[in-house]
Amino acid sequence: MGEYVIDEAREEREMQARYDELIEACRALKPLSPDEEASILRAYQIAKTAHAGTRRKSGEPYIFHPLAVALIAVKEVGLGPIAAICALLHDVVEDTDITLDELRMVFGDRVATIVDGVTKIDDVMVMQHTDSKQAENYRKILLSMCDDAYVIFLKLCDRLHNMRTLGSMKDTKKLAIASETSYLYIPLAHRLGLYSIKTELEELVMRYTNPDCYNEIAARIAATAGTGERLEECLTIPVRQMLDAAGYDYRLKTRVKSVYSCWKKMENKHVDFDEIYDLYAMRIILQNVPREHEKEECFKVYALISEQFPPNPTRFRDWITRPKNNGYESLQTTVMTPIGRWVEIQIRTERMDTIAEKGMAAHFLYKEAHPEEQIENNPVEEWLQQIRTSLEQSDKSALDLVEEFKETLYTKEIYLFTPKGKTIVLPSRSTVLDFAYAIHTDLGMHCIGAKVNARPVAIGYRLHTGDQVQVLTSKRTLPQTEWLTQCQTPRAKEAIKDFLRSRKKEFVAEGKRRLNTYYEKIHLKANPQNFGQLKRYFNRASDIDLYYDLAVGTITEQQVAECFGKARPAPRLFFLDPYRDVFENSRRTGDGVVPAEPRVDDPATAAAPFLLDKEYEHLPTESAPCCKPVPGDQVIGIVSDGKIMVHRTNCRVARDEMANHENHIVRAKWRPGEQLSLLTGIALTAIDRHGLLQEITRHISDEMDLNMRAITLEASEGVARGIIMLYVNNVQSLNGLIDKLKTIDGVEDVHRI
Repeated sequence: MGEYVIDEAREEREMQARYDELIEACRALKPLSPDEEASILRAYQIAKTAHAGTRRKSGEPYIFHPLAVALIAVKEVGLGPIAAICALLHDVVEDTDITLDELRMVFGDRVATIVDGVTKIDDVMVMQHTDSKQAENYRKILLSMCDDAYVIFLKLCDRLHNMRTLGSMKDTKKLAIASETSYLYIPLAHRLGLYSIKTELEELVMRYTNPDCYNEIAARIAATAGTGERLEECLTIPVRQMLDAAGYDYRLKTRVKSVYSCWKKMENKHVDFDEIYDLYAMRIILQNVPREHEKEECFKVYALISEQFPPNPTRFRDWITRPKNNGYESLQTTVMTPIGRWVEIQIRTERMDTIAEKGMAAHFLYKEAHPEEQIENNPVEEWLQQIRTSLEQSDKSALDLVEEFKETLYTKEIYLFTPKGKTIVLPSRSTVLDFAYAIHTDLGMHCIGAKVNARPVAIGYRLHTGDQVQVLTSKRTLPQTEWLTQCQTPRAKEAIKDFLRSRKKEFVAEGKRRLNTYYEKIHLKANPQNFGQLKRYFNRASDIDLYYDLAVGTITEQQVAECFGKARPAPRLFFLDPYRDVFENSRRTGDGVVPAEPRVDDPATAAAPFLLDKEYEHLPTESAPCCKPVPGDQVIGIVSDGKIMVHRTNCRVARDEMANHENHIVRAKWRPGEQLSLLTGIALTAIDRHGLLQEITRHISDEMDLNMRAITLEASEGVARGIIMLYVNNVQSLNGLIDKLKTIDGVEDVHRI
């Protein structure tokens, strides 16, 4: 992309064209009243004036961004005039002198509340030392979302446009924003059912965090272009003829699997690109079908398809009888085509397709368009209520709250039954204890076990779809700390923690008495500053937790003194100094004590390979054990405990850290010309046979001349699986070895770990 050229006359025309496009998009959704049109125009004029003279990193006028966000909200998500107004204004409070009160006076409470929810927290906000500014922002967004879901819809639109225009940012900023997107916004888009936004965000994140792999898979997808034309002849045309003959009013859509989806399947299933059998998909959308006949008509179409194209019985999914927790409904089957390609076919109605494309936004739009209708058991409202209950716990750090919330976003569901046949829906991996608390808190408080399908089980027994559960109770039983490890749902965990907190309150007085005694002994005053220092030092989330640990002796007088630097030093055994070598990490030979061989991943030996920004050159570096980077990998540094941990840019641990602590990111790259041997590992799966191990080791040691540190190979039912740890000089050597091992007869999969 060339350098942006400023041309104010052209930019003014472009602004007006984009505004006109926005108005037309709003009118396409529903007729606009004069007041609505006037409000959108007023919002545009305020934003344009407020951002005048400000440009984005790309050089474009800043107003292009809120206009783009508004267009995404209206055209791609399907939100209405309120969303357009809030999108146009979403940055004015954060970046200009306009206040929320001024917006409230002009546009009313709802617009001001949504804009406030989208606005980031103040940079100078005081936070706990374990938190990050990003986590506090996440918490604020999620709490605001509970009051008005438009907050999170607009944040997703804002993030999508930022990701689309990320190219003008510096490298560390790109990785920080991409990591934050992967950490929270993609899971949210998934949970809200905004699949097109989720897919595009996944693609963009991969493009910036794993560009080599992205480009390779994109090229391989492009190389299959001819297959689509052959599928048109052998699948699409016959399906059209079949549906026309049956008299259906329908639309057909086809798609090729996204780069990210291909990569994910290759990683998770350990298959090669050529083994992805659902690279192509077709969607059949039935139009003008009455609601009461939708299921019947979809199954009729499924019957027509399966008569002509052999289906894969393991790939049939009925999401109409049991919709997903985000409202998704569809029949899905995978069929074999005459050219030997598996193709996934989705069958749904127009209403189902709207929900599948727009997700929970469709529920909100319908609710706002039909306020007179009472919608019972709205999954959206129930989900927001669960979030509100979890996030309003004041004694949790923002990071803990967000992590707990994220766990619920991808969770699948199981369907359980009470003895009277009532259906209870819980997240997968839920236990008897979760089931008891889901029915009633008192039932959970006194749960001692259950009868599952008439068989007695313990409280930690993991339930499965279709189980009938009868909870067993005892009035003498009360929650214990260990119960927290035997449940999964936030509702059960919060109820248990509430009970334990109430019990801990009984120890507050004793904890205060002991703490005052400790203060007197080390000559300190009992004031909020000292108490806050204690909480941070011992990492206690609440006052009650700290007082409880003081009362029961978990925190001792010596530890309190150490917190304030007033502990007496422990006695030192000076007479041991002459014998220190005996106790240090060394090995003895016939000539005496010889220092142990340095570890490859030791910080002292790993510091040399990396070049860092000048202000961080004084810090030691260490290769991250989670992703084991080797020369040739794209890497990034993360400040951690006084050193730089160097990760691969596509490392999940690094992405989570960058998402929460942008200020910890350090640019890092391999020092050119450095010859290193770094430890890494590969996993191997093969058909077990005589001589397999010898052939593997011959390829590694003789042909590739690589040094192995360890190899484990276990065989079961004729299949051998192994892990090989070895030293390599660069990623090219590693990839070369993987390619070599794949040529061995019987080897099914080899991949880096």
